[in-house]
Amino acid sequence: MLQPKRTKHRKVQRRQGLKKGNAQRGTRINFGDFGLKALEKGQISSRQIESARVAINRYMKRAGKVWIRIFPDKPVTKKPAETRMGKGKGAPEFYVAPVNPGQVLFEVGGGVSREVAKEALRLGKHKLPIKTKFVVRPMYRDRDEA
Repeated sequence: MLQPKRTKHRKVQRRQGLKKGNAQRGTRINFGDFGLKALEKGQISSRQIESARVAINRYMKRAGKVWIRIFPDKPVTKKPAETRMGKGKGAPEFYVAPVNPGQVLFEVGGGVSREVAKEALRLGKHKLPIKTKFVVRPMYRDRDEA
């Protein structure tokens, strides 16, 4: 699973990194021909990212390439079960990637047809906790059109 090698701070405050409004960066498809774009704000855990990646790769059967455009660098802390209130903040349990609307989460390319990419990303989006949509690179042309 994805997690940072080292961080500046071990624990962060809750609302940090999940700002109002739409994404300013990472809104275009840069690497592949097809992508999965977030439609709402949320946090995606490293387990969910890995699960979506596996679902996408399994359907494509190693044809083409998958790019993950988000990285879980925000630690989420939890206190142990049945612990009394107080005594400070809990220990970091897992990492999440804060996502804003308009951000591209996954990209698929490398000679994969539109139908295969759409189905692979559909399977991947079911593993994510937010609404997403399938997007195509603006300059994309099918092989049979050319």
